Amino acid sequence: QVQLVESGGGLVQPGGSLRLSCAAPRIIFSAYTMGWYREAPGKQREFIASIAPSGGDTTYADSVKGRFTISRDNAKNTVFLQMNSLKPEDTAVYYCNVVATNFWGQGTQVTVSS
Repeated sequence: QVQLVESGGGLVQPGGSLRLSCAAPRIIFSAYTMGWYREAPGKQREFIASIAPSGGDTTYADSVKGRFTISRDNAKNTVFLQMNSLKPEDTAVYYCNVVATNFWGQGTQVTVSS
């Protein structure tokens, strides 16, 4: 079983920032595109961002483009999601994923509220 370990969620005011981290096993991390998804109450899980194994190719959902940045540190087997200018509608449980597999993290709660 592949274990992805997420951290960095929390409560932040609108306009604030958070950085999420997701650590994965080396054997998986170095070969796969990594992604972030989120699931808000009553809504389906949605794609947020992905990053290729080399880190040179990234993709973002329109809803977060220009505010969120995905990156990876291949030496530490960790993928990050820097979230700036957060809005209340960004409130959700955020999950990391090994793209094109069924390997998911446990999720980390992000709440944007004043």
